[in-house]
Amino acid sequence: ETARCHWLSVRGSCGFTPCLSLSPAGLRRWLSSAAPAPRVCVVGSGPAGFYTAQHILKHHGGALVDIYEKLPVPFGLVRFGVAPDHPEVKNVINTFTQTARSERCSYYGNVTVGRDVTVPELRQAYHAVVLSYGAEDNRVLGIPGENLLGVYSARAFVGWYNGLPENRDLKPDLSCETALILGHGNVALDIARILLSPLQLLRKTDITDSSLAALACSKVKRVWLVGRRGPLQVAFTIKELREMINLPGTRAVLDPADFTGLENAVKDAPRPRKRLTELMMKTALEKPGEKAVEVQAAGPGAPREWGLKFQRSPQEVLPSADGTRARGVRMALIRLEGLGDSAKAVPTGDVEELECGLVLSSIGYRSLPLDPAVPFDSQRGVIPNSSGRVEGVPGLYCSGWVKRGPTGVIITTMNDSFDTAQSVLEDLQGGVLDMIPSREGFGAVESILHSRGVRPVSFSDWEKIDAAEVARGKAAGKPREKIVDPAEMLQIIGH
Repeated sequence: ETARCHWLSVRGSCGFTPCLSLSPAGLRRWLSSAAPAPRVCVVGSGPAGFYTAQHILKHHGGALVDIYEKLPVPFGLVRFGVAPDHPEVKNVINTFTQTARSERCSYYGNVTVGRDVTVPELRQAYHAVVLSYGAEDNRVLGIPGENLLGVYSARAFVGWYNGLPENRDLKPDLSCETALILGHGNVALDIARILLSPLQLLRKTDITDSSLAALACSKVKRVWLVGRRGPLQVAFTIKELREMINLPGTRAVLDPADFTGLENAVKDAPRPRKRLTELMMKTALEKPGEKAVEVQAAGPGAPREWGLKFQRSPQEVLPSADGTRARGVRMALIRLEGLGDSAKAVPTGDVEELECGLVLSSIGYRSLPLDPAVPFDSQRGVIPNSSGRVEGVPGLYCSGWVKRGPTGVIITTMNDSFDTAQSVLEDLQGGVLDMIPSREGFGAVESILHSRGVRPVSFSDWEKIDAAEVARGKAAGKPREKIVDPAEMLQIIGH
């Protein structure tokens, strides 16, 4: 209670009514004897940022946490990465909202750290700074033709159908019949599913209006997912594979030859890998007629299909006759040396060409350096750290993908963020962090932002944007209609 009163009295200058539950003399006496409340700032409001904040608030009764986000809207990849037809995965937003509404937590959107305020400036204002800004870029293929029209990164394509402001003008060309996705992860399956899903399924989701309109005119009816290694090394999970196999109006095209001899190899594999491989084998061996009846029953028109191609590595995106567009991809055929996840992909010398008009590269996301003051390993695309403590910079921490690389699902990020938060708590408790003098937190940052003409967005501002999106969605029979233009978001809240 005293920590809360102290916090409210300090925050009184920011528009809060100062707490009057202590007499002025009692308050003075308490203030002179109490240690200052630790002020922690988290950069990034995706799962890594929110889980870090949640753990610190839960396990330190006096800590004050401020979360900074470059967009006006919070939640990172939960909002902009999770597929529209997976609403259950987005339920973590309810937990994050509870954290943001805590009286010891504040959210400041529309603030780009590294530009509007630097990391050294944040370190002056806070006892601890945690960088949780994720992976804002994608890995490139590094092959000829990758910049032709019709070639997109998975990150940009997912951002487009999920309403990420920077991708709202992507306008992917869906006028071809065959799409090729490079990658065998869950994101690759998400994209294949969105490209082939019946429109009536997508209409009930929070997919953006403009991408729904583009998909309604799409000519894509065949999607190949191509990977460098074999069936035992795919990175997607059984849930996503099963969903793809059961997608109405589509059939899976898997070559039984790709699975020859795998029964023995998979016997000693961990159970999830075993079940996943067995499901692919079962699907490959299914008689053509078994799924065909379902596909015909799903409606008129040519059946849509998708398939997995293994042990192929892209060498070149082939240009159309006029040299401007993609017309296919030349693949090097690969043989695998070794077993399991450590198997090496070695070119055989043979090549093959796959015809397609749409190429989506789903080979991974990549973190970028945020500020010259922060060490960065550009080879691995991470901030060098030990249990989230940034090497050589006391009081600076990192969590999530920028800490460990862009892998894993939300639960992985949760555990990783708790690990970093634990490091912060240990350093607070062990006297590693200099608590004297007390820090001003947002009070100091606010004047910096004001001098640079930056107006932050609060969590209650976000809730107004949220209400507007839900209202628009309701009118269209959807859970929400995302606003994709930041200027329009700021207009709604009167910025």
